[in-house]
Amino acid sequence: MSIQTRPYAVLCGGLGGSRFVDALARAAGHEQVTAIVNVGDDVEILGLYVSPDLDTVLYTLAGLLDEERGWGVRDETTNALEAAGRLGGETWFTLGDRDIGLHLVRARLLREGVPLSEATQRLAGKLGVAVQLLPASDDPVGTFLATPEGELDFQTWFVRRRHADEVTAVRYEGAEDARPAPGVLEAIVGAEVVFLAPSNPFVSIRPILAVPGIREALAGKRVVAISPLVAGEALRGPLAEMMASLGFEPGVRGIAAVYEGIATEVVVDPVDAGELPGALVAPIVMVAPESRAEVGRAVLEAVR
Repeated sequence: MSIQTRPYAVLCGGLGGSRFVDALARAAGHEQVTAIVNVGDDVEILGLYVSPDLDTVLYTLAGLLDEERGWGVRDETTNALEAAGRLGGETWFTLGDRDIGLHLVRARLLREGVPLSEATQRLAGKLGVAVQLLPASDDPVGTFLATPEGELDFQTWFVRRRHADEVTAVRYEGAEDARPAPGVLEAIVGAEVVFLAPSNPFVSIRPILAVPGIREALAGKRVVAISPLVAGEALRGPLAEMMASLGFEPGVRGIAAVYEGIATEVVVDPVDAGELPGALVAPIVMVAPESRAEVGRAVLEAVR
């Protein structure tokens, strides 16, 4: 597996992370970016290994993402899942027919002993993705959330229960025994700037940082966090509510507090320009694909 040092490394997960990697790649060039992606959401469904954050980044960069839903492949059908449901299979986690195709190939590679990082590189190559995609670890790391109803794994909390339960604590099972995937530490150390994508810090970024060696590799680096909140709200997902329940102010000051000692700078949207002294300012709303190159250029200009 060929790993290259590139000027920009991005720690990311989820839809916000995929959009920022896309924005940065459009502005700087796909060959200039390494995405280090959360695996704490990974789950086995119907015998298939699903890596939702890796898949969302991969589909976004390949131009296949269903941008309206924010996950999965566009123009998708669910015939296989519906058939599985009629036969007694679980259907609470939606897998589309085209999406299943990717999971079938990855499951075969993993059964053959190919590490997740190598399988990801092969899939990215088949889809023509030039951004270097690295899972944070080839080892299992699971995100678990403490709620009034008991501890829940991430997908049960987020998908099955529609993130309705208040989160009072988060832990990352297996992280202490995991190792960074090949190339992860080299990508961080060799980058000119390491970005923390506008992903949920607790369930997308911290699971990456929990893998021994990754947080240590950030020491002395320029680490720029892109705020996942604009005017105190997440563009998608329950981050504002989670921040409040975990004791952080839902806003850019709270984001700076979450990343204290990790990020050297925070980029905020112009609407929040007066909220955080010393913050870098750039437009960071990038829902529409056609706006992403402009956002990427603005962020790069802000960090120059």
